[in-house]
Amino acid sequence: MPPILRVAACHAAPVFFSARATTEKCVSLVKQAARTKANLVVFPETFIPAFPVWSSLRPPTETHDFFKRMAKESIYIDGEELQAIREVAKQCNVMVSVGVSEKVHYSAATLFNANVLIGSNGDVLVHHRKLMPTFFEKLTWSPGDGHGLRVADTQFGKIGALICGENTNPLARYALMAQGEQVHISTWPAVWPTRVVSEATTTASTSLVEGVSTSQSPIATGAKTKNYDNVAANRMRAAAHCFEAKCFGVMTSGFLDAGAIREIAHGASDSQLITQALERSPRGATMFLDPTGTLLPGFMADSDGAVMRQDVEFLQNEEGILYADLDMDDCIEGKQYHDVVGGYQRLDVFQLKVDRSRRSPAVFEEGDWVQ
Repeated sequence: MPPILRVAACHAAPVFFSARATTEKCVSLVKQAARTKANLVVFPETFIPAFPVWSSLRPPTETHDFFKRMAKESIYIDGEELQAIREVAKQCNVMVSVGVSEKVHYSAATLFNANVLIGSNGDVLVHHRKLMPTFFEKLTWSPGDGHGLRVADTQFGKIGALICGENTNPLARYALMAQGEQVHISTWPAVWPTRVVSEATTTASTSLVEGVSTSQSPIATGAKTKNYDNVAANRMRAAAHCFEAKCFGVMTSGFLDAGAIREIAHGASDSQLITQALERSPRGATMFLDPTGTLLPGFMADSDGAVMRQDVEFLQNEEGILYADLDMDDCIEGKQYHDVVGGYQRLDVFQLKVDRSRRSPAVFEEGDWVQ
């Protein structure tokens, strides 16, 4: 069986709208995690260069400059930023999963929400583009394709990943289950507001261990006053996948710092309202789940790799790296009960077909010219 997998989940903020500086931060965190003997280092959704939360709170007429900056700071898959991460992965002998806003050579403004899994030898194992941008994300990203619906078969086990709302899609999740996935990475934004909620309608909620955010969230006074619970909704989906796949879950969320809030609010018609909305939105949490979907406490270490905090259930209101040791043998027992891609499936009744071709805007054919 595979050796124990030590995962480092980085609950971190990007250097807002700076691909170069965020890449440098990514490289530094990989080195730090390697000192704690991590085998896999995971970063949040579009860690490089930012998540477009501005589109949830500001009208499109106010966000042209944001989109222009996003396009300029998004990165190429064959660009220098990803090359630097591949080099540090090889140097430290660790795997790295990183979320990026990807730009392409055939367009100055077509962007994809992508996740890249890099092997410990520096090779790109899986390059996935989010199948469908969610809600306000459609103002920034284009739909992806099925090319990245792949599981990497590594020496530590079979690792797959989906981005944010894709974890709601049962077919996308099943596509990974059908490849024997044992570790499921799900990446999330720091906040995901769907409404501007006033202070009068917010209060501290119950424990995240019970599946509900510990940050401020709305009182249940009617659907029109509720904001999106960025923790309960995320954990519910991730836990369901772990239970169905009998796999471990690595939930890695971004962190929204004060500098990003100031930049997003700057120049808005009501900057105070935007600031308050971002500050009051439930913060995403980073945590681990076991193959039953139960929260799996991790630990934290100092910059030299020495363990300093045990039994840490999640990270939410502070940046940091959460570690956990995962034993792939723990994925076996649950499949005695429900192996939904094997002994507990009716393959004669159901069939899933997945198109994994990568799409391009045109197909050019060259032929000999006949005079």
